[in-house]
Amino acid sequence: MAAYALLLRPAANRLYSKGAAALNTAELSVLNECVLKGSLHAVEPTVIGGVDYVRFEADDAMSGDDVEHLSNLSSAFALFQIDDGGRLVPVALDPVAHLDDDLLTIQRYKGKTNEQFTKLLFNVTLAASAHATDWPSRRLRVLDPLCGRGTSLNQGLVYGFDVDGIEIERTAYDAYRTFFVNWLKDKRYKHQVHTMPLRRDGKVAGRRLEVVFGRDKDEYKADDVQRVRLVNDDTTQAGEHYRKPIFDAVIADLPYGVQHGSRSRPDARTRRPEELLDSALDGWIGAMKAGAAMGLSWNTKVLARDALVELLGRHGLAPCTGDAWDQFSHRVDHAITRDLVVATKPA
Repeated sequence: MAAYALLLRPAANRLYSKGAAALNTAELSVLNECVLKGSLHAVEPTVIGGVDYVRFEADDAMSGDDVEHLSNLSSAFALFQIDDGGRLVPVALDPVAHLDDDLLTIQRYKGKTNEQFTKLLFNVTLAASAHATDWPSRRLRVLDPLCGRGTSLNQGLVYGFDVDGIEIERTAYDAYRTFFVNWLKDKRYKHQVHTMPLRRDGKVAGRRLEVVFGRDKDEYKADDVQRVRLVNDDTTQAGEHYRKPIFDAVIADLPYGVQHGSRSRPDARTRRPEELLDSALDGWIGAMKAGAAMGLSWNTKVLARDALVELLGRHGLAPCTGDAWDQFSHRVDHAITRDLVVATKPA
């Protein structure tokens, strides 16, 4: 039996840092269940030298493939094997970074979702998706139907995915377009930007954006490119935009009912995210491939976990529950206790 200790990356948010060990314990436990075939044991938070770690044991010394999976944990900073004398022996990590991580960190605005939590939500959702094993041999395609200013889109891009987003607020749509196109120019990436009006009933109802880019000219000429597709529209219209099952995963951070209201109809706002979901879920699910996973984070102060799980089941998804899946709840501030739930579309 080999023992390991995972050193956690510091987080700028004090409250998130306080709960990071428990969150990463749950994240690693999900990875162990879904990807590592239960090869890890005794996964638990621990403190070494006054610093938070996640400690675990493996049947044997971990293989390169196992370390590769651990490298992408949301708060992984350094990994050590604990030798017989209790000394920490470094194990090199190699996280996926198809693009520079400043794509994730440059943007700062009120209401931005913590980047480490966004990565955690990605990781546990992908762990449940039947299509995750296709990566990296095949570029996955992920939808955020409530993408805001694009934190989740950027995480998908860093992982090397093609990403789609739906955002009803024109200011958020414009902000992401401006930021991302300027970022590509700063990096001197070869790219093309296509914008077009979105028409409904003979009127302009929003905008569409498609950005195609490669990290250099050779990638671009070889069509080894990534694509960002963004729709400025109500997410309840997702079925209009995506009529076939094309997504390997759907990931969304639901409105918290505090600073932003959910919009279930173009002319109405509500602080009840279940109304938004009841109107939008069928369109989202119709765009998912069989076996794909949906990961949602939300404020439990405005929607109980059991109610959300029941709602997802009623729309034909199979929620992942029990053990580590139920251990992601954490406090964001006095008005928000955030949790996540992952559900899969039956094959």
